Amino acid sequence: MARSSVLARAEKIEPDPSHQGAFAATARMAPESVELLVRTPDGRELALPGELVRILLASAGELARGHAVTVLASEAQLSPTEAAELLGLSRPFVVRLLDAGDIPSTNLPGSSHRVVRLADVLAFQQRRERRREGRRQIADALEGVDLP
Repeated sequence: MARSSVLARAEKIEPDPSHQGAFAATARMAPESVELLVRTPDGRELALPGELVRILLASAGELARGHAVTVLASEAQLSPTEAAELLGLSRPFVVRLLDAGDIPSTNLPGSSHRVVRLADVLAFQQRRERRREGRRQIADALEGVDLP
């Protein structure tokens, strides 16, 4: 059976520019000082747990910056193509990263096809960004030094 795209099934929210002010004001709120209530059609109110408040405030920050927000569980299983799309890299390069163990992957049962956890893709991206920032800092430091 063919596997459907995780990214295609993910909930994607595009920002409405007319709500930018509300997004920005919401994003400035401290999660620990916010209580969000949801009112049901029959008038009952439900206080949202802190985890949902943090998700909403983080999403509001991205929407305020004009970025779309996609909701995915960190345990979502991505294909190498989807991982490449998220990382902005080519699929063959991501396959080489999987082969080298830079991004953990597992084979689907009875198949040579691999899947990658979203959490592992995001961890790789974070390591890559830290290395890039370190190289930039080194280049900046060397720029001001007279070397023979």
